[in-house]
Amino acid sequence: MKVVIVGAGSVGSSIARELLAHKHEILLIDLKPEVIGRSGLRGAHWLVGDACELSTLQGAKVEEADVVVSATGDDKVNLVVSLLAKTEFGVGRTVGRVNNPKNDWMFNDSWGVDVAVNTPQLMTALVEEAVEIGDLVRLLTLQTGVSSLVEFTVPHDSHVIGQTVGQISWPEDSTLVAILRDHAPITPSRDDVIDGGDELFFVTTIAAEDELRALLSPEAAEAADSDEEEQQEEGVPAGRTEQQPLEDDGFDG
Repeated sequence: MKVVIVGAGSVGSSIARELLAHKHEILLIDLKPEVIGRSGLRGAHWLVGDACELSTLQGAKVEEADVVVSATGDDKVNLVVSLLAKTEFGVGRTVGRVNNPKNDWMFNDSWGVDVAVNTPQLMTALVEEAVEIGDLVRLLTLQTGVSSLVEFTVPHDSHVIGQTVGQISWPEDSTLVAILRDHAPITPSRDDVIDGGDELFFVTTIAAEDELRALLSPEAAEAADSDEEEQQEEGVPAGRTEQQPLEDDGFDG
């Protein structure tokens, strides 16, 4: 994969170092030629110039890049580079670094940004993820602010423990993509049983986050218990509604 990284400061250099270790082709663009010598990056290609200039991006052959990462310390530069990469060169994937959280709202498809990385927001999410058991934590915003990657650590008294993935009615726009159990990732199937301490990772729309949060909350269990008690008092077997006939228990196929 060919990746163009604009900005060879500490953030850009760190990204480049990780990608080089995974055998990707890296081109760094920076205004300051002195950063080349002090970066310590071996195997990276360099271009000294202003990435906000079309001529610089043309010289970098940005149209051949799979991803362009705008990682400078200036939000204006990161927005302009993302916009040019997307609209002028048709780059398939752009990642923009957000330095000032107040500018986060601008890092969307209007400015050609596919993924906005808000460092303070990400650090906050990681802190919350480490300490907040039983609450839904947004780790990353995806697809120009439409979707997100969220995490939920299952408390040991959660009402979802013992249920299989297929038994739970997840919100329509939320997908369980991974379960982390005992430090090992699991690709979830319908038959996997939820256990206390599991870390559940979902890709969900921002709008569906509240539904997912409500489903996993203790209040959801209390509401379900209350409904079950009412049904039993009315003579309706637990787990059924009055409109659901008993013969619906049969399995299809």
